[in-house]
Order: sequence, then structure tokens, then C-alpha cells
Amino acid sequence: MATVRALASYPIKGCARVAVDRAELTPTGPPHDRLFAVVGPEGQTVWQGEAPLLAVVRGRVLEEGAKLELSAPGADDLVLDVAVDGPVRPVDVEKWPGTGVDQGDEAAEWLSGVIGRPVRLVREPARASRARDGVDPTALLVVSLSSLDGLNARIAAKGADPVPVERFRPNIVIDGWPEPHTEDRVGRMAVGGAEIGFGELAIRCAVTLVDQSAGVRVGPEPLRTLADYRREPDGVSFGLKAVVLTPGEVAVGDEVTVTEWR
Repeated sequence: MATVRALASYPIKGCARVAVDRAELTPTGPPHDRLFAVVGPEGQTVWQGEAPLLAVVRGRVLEEGAKLELSAPGADDLVLDVAVDGPVRPVDVEKWPGTGVDQGDEAAEWLSGVIGRPVRLVREPARASRARDGVDPTALLVVSLSSLDGLNARIAAKGADPVPVERFRPNIVIDGWPEPHTEDRVGRMAVGGAEIGFGELAIRCAVTLVDQSAGVRVGPEPLRTLADYRREPDGVSFGLKAVVLTPGEVAVGDEVTVTEWR
């Protein structure tokens, strides 16, 4: 029987995960997942490929979205009042409508000090805009432990160290499928009180080369090994980007039942 092994949300795009025991899946994914982003002076997304220390910056949404707590090793915690409709700045953030709500100078100074470069923190202005015709084909990122085991066996055969599942930054980790990459073949599946379906294969970038616990780029795995057997026209794939077909609550330990195969 396949079950949910782990659940996580990433309140700040590119920053540390927040593990949870249960999550409400909406048409655009967990309510606060990737709700905030770190951007440079020109509004461009700052990502782990150029600023690996983002991996150790943790954002926790408090008081149902009214506040955001920022923490990182070696820095004092900072709790912000979230600006929902304050000053808007042009940004280039994937899936956003071209603008972001600036979260103020205190957040910018704190993040800039941690990362070591000038940045701003912005909030997504209109989350519902992610869903076209009510559907977001990349609302969730799903991986299975069988896929990870298969990858790590190949990495070990090269004499390299295995990689943890956190490198792939999933929202849902599934255990119990006997074959690697079963998630590739899923058309629809029931997970707890929700139903999710295939959106697209997850194409992987240099973020997977960053040690998520230390904020240090360590490469070349897993991309080197994925290139041996998971090549796609636009890169290498690992995991599933999924659409939420029926919103509902999902919890660690919930059964996963495939109802339609691709």
C-alpha cells in the first residue's frame, strides 16, 4: 500500500522547507506555499543557484497569514506584519502576474545581511491568478521514495554519496510504490481527502546541487546521474508536478490510491 511519508510547504520561494503533519490542498496547492519570494534590485528572482544560503532561510507563516517569521543560523529571528496590499514593485517571479507586494525595509535588511547581497522580500499579489480556468498544473511537487532509491543506487555505483529527498523540495513524498518513477505514469490519484493528477514532469536545475541543511553548493550529484537516464528535451526530470483536481486535506500516513494511469 502506498502512503504519504512526508508533507512540506515552502512559504518563501527558494528558501527552507517547513515540514507539516497535514495540509489543506487548494486549487493552487498548500495555501502559503511559495507565497513570498526574494528578488534583486531589478525585481529578478534570486535563487539558490546563485545564492545557496537561501536554503537555510526559513519562513513560517503565523496567525493565518497575518505575520511571517524569518529565521536563519547566526541571525536573530524577525517577525513581520505581512503587507497584503501595500507598495507594489515590478518583479520577474515564475507564475506571478509581474508584480509583488514589497514587505518593507526591515525584511530587506535582514535578508540582505543573511544572504550577503542586496535583496527585497515580496508577497504574491493575487494567488488565484496561478490557476487558469480554475486549474494550476504545477500546484504541487510530488516524488516517491522508490524513485529516490533507484537514483541513489545509481549514484552509489559511481562511488558518490546518496542524496536526500530534501534536495528535490517536494510538497508530497510517497512511500510504498515498488517501481521507481511510478509517479510519471499516474493520471489521477486519491490522496487523503484530495484528488490530484498529472500536470507535467518536474525538470530539475542546479538547486538540486545545494545541501539544503547547510546552504552550500556541493554538486555534481544528482544531476550528473540523472543525465544518464532521465533526459528530456528541456533538461533532466525527477518527480511530478501535479494539479489539484479535488481540494481537500492530506495528512502524513494517508493512503495513496491511483485511480487512473497515463
